[in-house]
Amino acid sequence: MEQHRSRPPNDGRRRGMPQGSLPSQARPGGERGPGSRTARALRPDQAARTVPPGARLSNLRLTGLGGGLFCVVTMFLLGCADQFLFGGSLPLYGVLFLPVCALTALWVRDGDLLTAPVVVPIAFAVGLLPLAAGGGLLDRLMGLVTGLATQAGWLYGGALIACAFTLVRRVRWVRQRRRGRDV
Repeated sequence: MEQHRSRPPNDGRRRGMPQGSLPSQARPGGERGPGSRTARALRPDQAARTVPPGARLSNLRLTGLGGGLFCVVTMFLLGCADQFLFGGSLPLYGVLFLPVCALTALWVRDGDLLTAPVVVPIAFAVGLLPLAAGGGLLDRLMGLVTGLATQAGWLYGGALIACAFTLVRRVRWVRQRRRGRDV
């Protein structure tokens, strides 16, 4: 059975390039023209558009999985550090949880925004593992359940922060997409 193509074949042109021009790799002899990266690297008009190093962190975007891993690993490491340095102070752990929630919600990319409020409670529980008192498995499990019950305020506060940042970012993203369609 023959299958038909759903889009036109690629003739080597890129979006925004004039009809007769080909990418530098497709030119005969491999010569580089004015549109190549090496020719564009140090143009004076682009020197003003360089991004300062501090602004790169504000544009940092993680995938949903990356944001989840960031949050879980950070909370586990903070739980280990809290146990080692302060003997397992649960209020300190809760205070450290709040900025991690905010950063997770800010650093997740727009398409994966809804993963931030989901992963935050999971990360809180994983971070409590080093803080749970006890020697055996059942003792640790009981310490984890007790920690989750007694520190529920921090857990809900962090989840609320993540939800608030996610909601604000999602509304801004939808408005930008609508503006882009209207233009």
